[in-house]
Amino acid sequence: MPVGSPVVVVENARRAFGARQALAGVSLALSAGEIYALVGRNGAGKTTLIRAICGRARLDGGTVRLEGRDPAADAAARRRLGLVPQEIALYPELTALENLEILGRLAGLAAADARRRAREALAWIGLADRAKSRVATLSGGMKRRVNIAAGVLHEPALLLLDEPTVGVDPQARERIHEMLAALRARGLAILLTTHDLDQAALLADRIGIIDDGVLRAEGTLSQLIASTLGHARELTVRLVAPPSSDAQRALLAQLGLAPDPADPARLAGLVAGDLADALAAGRRLAEAGLSAAELSVREPSLYGVFFHVTGKELAE
Repeated sequence: MPVGSPVVVVENARRAFGARQALAGVSLALSAGEIYALVGRNGAGKTTLIRAICGRARLDGGTVRLEGRDPAADAAARRRLGLVPQEIALYPELTALENLEILGRLAGLAAADARRRAREALAWIGLADRAKSRVATLSGGMKRRVNIAAGVLHEPALLLLDEPTVGVDPQARERIHEMLAALRARGLAILLTTHDLDQAALLADRIGIIDDGVLRAEGTLSQLIASTLGHARELTVRLVAPPSSDAQRALLAQLGLAPDPADPARLAGLVAGDLADALAAGRRLAEAGLSAAELSVREPSLYGVFFHVTGKELAE
């Protein structure tokens, strides 16, 4: 498929589980040759959206179209998907080569094609020398590389990745990033969910922030920063103790410092100036009886965007 062509289009997707809205009107589109990172806390709606795109979660409203077809009703559309779950989905007692051959057959490849592509995939991921090693003996990073290879053996149009580098060492993480960049260069559309904001900022062409079933913001990293933080720096303060008086809370509001719902002693906001302005804010806190155990300033980043958009830290 030509780079830039639409691969998957989600429009006004809605799905409820009892009183909880897992998806509350989510719309997004993903093109060939694009990496889209979907970031959000656990329970934000990422998994439900992925299941809907796979045709495994029936929507209460809205549509999903993969190359113009409904994956929930069209098996041929589902065959155009590649899925790499967060948990390793390999047979531990079989070799790397046997796993790829079997998973290739399950994806619809003929035996000869599955065997050929399995060997090509092992060479591509740098594990040709481990073809006959049992998966149980491979490192975590090696298993993830085999898992990704299994997800693209049948040459899908869209690859869905759930936390592709969780639990791997930095070297393995870098290798996986190289693999994903190579797949994008081939024209594959990649949708990944991640808690790793550094990874999203590094890899993704566009980033979507989902919270409580709503896509709160979407765009390139520079677009997200410009629309939320601008040129302001992020100021984070950790107080020795939470504010205890109306006057202290009023000062925090005046300084634009909002508490983290999960940790009232931690506050974050924006400062238009430089480090001197941040230190001046710290002095005002001290004069009001609010002692800061920690005060930090950093350039605008996806971390600040996420907190600004959701009012929450990404970590649970």
